[in-house]
Amino acid sequence: MAREAAHPVEPLFLDRWSPRSFTGEPVPDTVLLSAFEAARWAPSALNAQPWRFLVARHGDAHWEEFVGLLMPRNALWAGKASALILILSELRIERRGEVVDNISHSFDSGAAWTNFAHQALLLGWHTHGIGGFDRQAARERLEIPEDFTIEAIVAIGRLGSLDTLHPEFQAAESPNGRRPLDQTVFAGRFGKPAFVSERNAA
Repeated sequence: MAREAAHPVEPLFLDRWSPRSFTGEPVPDTVLLSAFEAARWAPSALNAQPWRFLVARHGDAHWEEFVGLLMPRNALWAGKASALILILSELRIERRGEVVDNISHSFDSGAAWTNFAHQALLLGWHTHGIGGFDRQAARERLEIPEDFTIEAIVAIGRLGSLDTLHPEFQAAESPNGRRPLDQTVFAGRFGKPAFVSERNAA
């Protein structure tokens, strides 16, 4: 089913979705560097840039270790991606000469991941964020310092055909929709629609 925006947006925002079917073909350095460069320019509190990325490419020395962190059901499809990227965020920030908690570390790293996903799509590659994996094992095996939160793993690859996807996932392999804005955007108080046109359209 084709996605349709209720209000004008660039096609990029509708075209980005999270497939599970990937070809597994090698992802070029130029693609990854471009996507990471987009992530680098994401906004962050006090320009702290809390995000860090650990990368494993399909077939390299780190690949099986990264796939082994995934929950078995996720490994069925993500094991065919071109690369897996572990996203971290730094918990602390220096402010006025003092190191303090960075309360927006996850928020800011999420902005970086969004930039990465959209730039990858512009280059013809799809991404899929994964929350189902063993974070404690990731910390131990990948030597992640305690002052970083483990946020997510992202699969990136070229979109594959449906018949190459494990049968368990084929029925759901299509872009999904979103709830309407009148259920998301409120005027001052939770639950009060912010826009009359949205309320009338509901």
